[in-house]
Amino acid sequence: MPREVLLIEPNYKNKYPPMGLMKISTYYKQRGDNVRFYKGDLQLFAASLLCEELTRLLFGVSPEMKWRRLIPTLTAYIRYGKISDLPEDLIRSSESTADDADMLIDLIREYRMKFKNRDFFANPRFDIVGITTLFTFEWAITINTINFAKQLCKDQKNVLVGGIASSIIPQEITKETGIVPIDGILDRPGMLDPDSDVIVDALPLDYSILDEIDYKYPTSDAYFAYMTRGCPNKCKFCAVPRLEPKYQNYIQLRQQLDVTQERFGGQRNLILLDNNVLASDCYEQIIDEIIACGFGQGAKYIPPNPYEIAYRNLVDGINDRAHIRAMVELYDTLLSKCSNPNICKDVSVRNELYKRIIDAECDQVHTATKTAILDLHEFIAPLYRKYAYRPVARQRIVDFNQGIDGRKITLENMKKLAKINIRPVRIAFDNWKEHHIYEHAVRTAAAAGLTNLSNYMLYNYDDEPVDLYRRMKLSVNLCEELKVTIFSFPMKYHPIDDPKWFRNRDFIGKKWSKKYIRAVQAVLTSTHGKIGRGKQFYEAAFGADEAEFHEIMMMPEALIIRRFEHDQAKRERFGRIADYKNACDNITDEWRGAFNALSEGQRKIADPIILKNQFTDDDIAVDDLAVYNVLRFYQIQRPDK
Repeated sequence: MPREVLLIEPNYKNKYPPMGLMKISTYYKQRGDNVRFYKGDLQLFAASLLCEELTRLLFGVSPEMKWRRLIPTLTAYIRYGKISDLPEDLIRSSESTADDADMLIDLIREYRMKFKNRDFFANPRFDIVGITTLFTFEWAITINTINFAKQLCKDQKNVLVGGIASSIIPQEITKETGIVPIDGILDRPGMLDPDSDVIVDALPLDYSILDEIDYKYPTSDAYFAYMTRGCPNKCKFCAVPRLEPKYQNYIQLRQQLDVTQERFGGQRNLILLDNNVLASDCYEQIIDEIIACGFGQGAKYIPPNPYEIAYRNLVDGINDRAHIRAMVELYDTLLSKCSNPNICKDVSVRNELYKRIIDAECDQVHTATKTAILDLHEFIAPLYRKYAYRPVARQRIVDFNQGIDGRKITLENMKKLAKINIRPVRIAFDNWKEHHIYEHAVRTAAAAGLTNLSNYMLYNYDDEPVDLYRRMKLSVNLCEELKVTIFSFPMKYHPIDDPKWFRNRDFIGKKWSKKYIRAVQAVLTSTHGKIGRGKQFYEAAFGADEAEFHEIMMMPEALIIRRFEHDQAKRERFGRIADYKNACDNITDEWRGAFNALSEGQRKIADPIILKNQFTDDDIAVDDLAVYNVLRFYQIQRPDK
């Protein structure tokens, strides 16, 4: 008998889809089980489960009523219990008899009470529940998700918890949820079912589950894969040795992509999450396979028709829930295109399309049915091809997203890398002590023709703030000299396995302070989290030299963010007078003058308060008037507060 499987990703924001759950979905579907994926408000999910049961009963009592149209209203009533959400007037005005109407209303109220009494826990419907975890600083939402979701499982021995946090601090997961998580990756047979010889981690991804949810991952239209696992380096700050302790030299790519293309259509880009591909003895074979898979230098891609893919999967019974949702979105796209007179000049086409979709009740996800969608196919398919599908060739991109090891870069392996459509080449630059290695890596990549580069810059570990400045400035200078583009992404270090810090993001390194951290983040707010090409841009953000950088680190946060509005000298220096002609106060100059006028003794009073970065009236209550007047500048509120 098929098992009912629920897979959940906690409702935090993240860039990439949950590859582990996508493989687990493939595994259970191959065994004939029914799989459901959810990411979102779990209270809403519980209400929707009860609403599904309720709707089946309502159809049994009054089959002529359009109950599917009322699903959002019924779900809202079940969850919140607002009288305004109860469709009592509609039910009484329908063709139901008075007795039937009373029965229907009582039934709806009964399901509200079921939700209130948490009946979805008393009668769980799922045989297996799997929850993934990400970073430990998402701890609260992760633990709440596990503790909620485990109660939806018939037997808590069949609750599976895995992922990054589960592998880093499994004992803490068990302590707070009672669930013993899976440590590491599913790389051995029998890890989910003892009678299975399947290695789950080697399975292709089930991309269809991503269409079951409202959440849209920022990175989409891409194949997600590994061609190696683990990393031979044992960096103290890195979690990879614990997550993937065994280095795998090579994982075949072709089969992963072929399965995805056959079922879900070709994807434009290739995102590889290898942690150290240059360490592989099979590096040349890996690059050759990437080229053979259609991602060589200059490769382009014509997107498949998404309508045809969704329709074919519906016909084949591949995740009806997901592809009904996908079809409704495609109908919306088609209607939008047909409403544009530059695309469709015949108004009657749009009117007929709209009428047919409405008549078939396929304008909403909760009303659309597989049968109705299949019946619309003959009419809609040619319209979608004509008005919505654009088979335009687009450039393909390869991204080794976790970066490559600068210590292993040679001209030979960079020339090999240049044979694929890689953009950007990501090179870690975690410590100023390694600047010679980093500079050599960038120069070598540029010599091989790789001019679109990027780096990750760890800070708040064992570095000093000025080390971050030096690393960023080196990248900017290399951009100028080599005529390349390097985007730098400073990343704050966080000890994700330390019991004192894994629940939050409050860790401050020994050579850092809360003020320095906030100052860096304030600058990055203005630069959208990255530093790119352009010496003037960099100097405006972080300073022309180390002295200016130190000044910015000590500057009030509001003045950092709205630099040009408050600093006449900066406006003149960077030619921004016209941009701020209506905002020409000189508060920064006033702060600078007062701050620089402090004596050494006064700085010993002011600096600890500033570095603590707390500026309530009590915090700045000092006897020295000059110090107090400086500290008052730090109470100026940021414009977004």
